Amino acid sequence: MTQAPPAERQAWMARLAKASGAALARLMPDLPPHDLLRAPETGTVMVRGRIGAVGAAFNLGEMTVTRCAVRLDDGAIGHAWVQGRDKAHARRAAVIDALMQTGAAPRIRAEVLSVLEAEAEARRASRAAKAAATKVEFFTMMRGEDA
Repeated sequence: MTQAPPAERQAWMARLAKASGAALARLMPDLPPHDLLRAPETGTVMVRGRIGAVGAAFNLGEMTVTRCAVRLDDGAIGHAWVQGRDKAHARRAAVIDALMQTGAAPRIRAEVLSVLEAEAEARRASRAAKAAATKVEFFTMMRGEDA
């Protein structure tokens, strides 16, 4: 098993959590043999916020999440927390997290994570283009007496 830097693992876990369950199922339809350490279960977490990202923290509200933990046959352990109630999404994300800690990481990165990143970038670009289309430019014209 390979040990990825924490920031790198956080990045791929975030990408898996933000992807749709349908996208993960499309990119990785067949899961390798694995044991459930923690079967997918749904619960809530408290979301906290800060005014202007610097003020005192406050409870914004609760969010539904589903978590799962798996162990592959080679001993690699994967975890996942995903928004919503999609248990298949949480299980698939946990298996992919475990695979990313094995020798299969380069293949999974190329076949799953890079595709998810490209799709997310395309969505961001589309949103930016829609927002740019509504942009209003304000300017001030100089009046004759101001010269």
